[in-house]
Amino acid sequence: MKSWIKNFSELVKTSNRKLALEIAEAGLESINTEVVISHYIKLKDNILNIMEKSFDLSKFKKIKVVGFGKASIDAAVALEKILGSKIKVGAVIGLQKVNLEHIEIFSGTHPRPSQINIDAGERIYGIIKDSNEEDLIIVLVSGGGSALLCYSESECEQNVTLYDEFLKYGKTIAEMNTVRKHLSILKGGGLAKIAYPATVIGLIFSDIPGNRFCDVASGPTYKDESTVDDASKIVSKYNLGKFDLLETSKENKYFEKVYNFVLVSNETAVLAMAQKSRELGLKVNIISTEMYDEVSVSLKKIFKAKTNNTVVLAAGEPMLEVKKGGGSGGRNLYMGLRAIQMGLIDEDSVLIPLASDGMDNSDAAGVVIDKNTLEKIKKSGLDVDDSLDRFDVYPVFQESQDIIMTGSTGANVSDLMILLTKK
Repeated sequence: MKSWIKNFSELVKTSNRKLALEIAEAGLESINTEVVISHYIKLKDNILNIMEKSFDLSKFKKIKVVGFGKASIDAAVALEKILGSKIKVGAVIGLQKVNLEHIEIFSGTHPRPSQINIDAGERIYGIIKDSNEEDLIIVLVSGGGSALLCYSESECEQNVTLYDEFLKYGKTIAEMNTVRKHLSILKGGGLAKIAYPATVIGLIFSDIPGNRFCDVASGPTYKDESTVDDASKIVSKYNLGKFDLLETSKENKYFEKVYNFVLVSNETAVLAMAQKSRELGLKVNIISTEMYDEVSVSLKKIFKAKTNNTVVLAAGEPMLEVKKGGGSGGRNLYMGLRAIQMGLIDEDSVLIPLASDGMDNSDAAGVVIDKNTLEKIKKSGLDVDDSLDRFDVYPVFQESQDIIMTGSTGANVSDLMILLTKK
């Protein structure tokens, strides 16, 4: 198995830490994008099999590939290995840069889109807009796609404003994505409409807690159930400002030849971590894969489920209302430091809050916390309360040397939370 945590050996200071980090590794391995693609997608004698559905490629004159999100480039690499020269044209935007023979790669910016994102959106739009019923369009859809995919420039600018305003309230991604769907001609089923009457295959790598797969990258291949009125109410509710809202397509005909396959979600990672925990002789308590509660509430739920010789597992996106800018670190590092402030870390427990994409609003993926962390922070003289108040938590864990480094994982299924307790 690939080692995902680059500084694994430096972090393993106790037997409990080693167990917790091995469980985290199992979760990351289970969502390995290239492995997931090769597992679920097979090509034999011109028949493309995806899960239990088959597509006869001889019926199509052109195969096009487009994609967006943090997993899309790794997915494109794996898909090109399978389809090769059968791909007529393709364009994918993610966060890394690779060279492929049949798919053009754009390395964009996230969470705030930039000109590269606009250029990629224009290219993707150009590829799909002139499609006909003899075309097959494969769409790689993954978390982060809402920011990475933007077209036109106006949508991009509004997307930045929406993100910056929404960050102040720390509310659910579902509400923000509802508004995003109504700013774009590609999101909220818009891509499927533009691609009509081509056959569309959506390969979904979900970062949305729960089963709202239509919210991944704001649902470009799903028929949208929300309305302009729904989006307008959210804008008014939080006083977000003025936006040019569009209605999404509600006509069934645009979705009759759209096939969406959910290849991976945070449940995939949680189940893999549960299996690894049992292999290590530990009991398992999965408390939620839809952890949307405020950070302190989420922590209370996790620690309330704590018992000896048990791993408590959760996944989701705990709410964090960022009231001040300029700090460093993300939601997972903040959660770790908040657990320390709340006095939740005891003698026998290890807590790991982890961003599955490897980037917790920084170069850190997450943090591993135990009694040793408390001792180091105390000796350092760093002010936990002040760091939390300023949303500047990275320096604390940099000092305690408890930051988990993975680099970009090429995957994204929301945040993962591990609490191991063993005497």
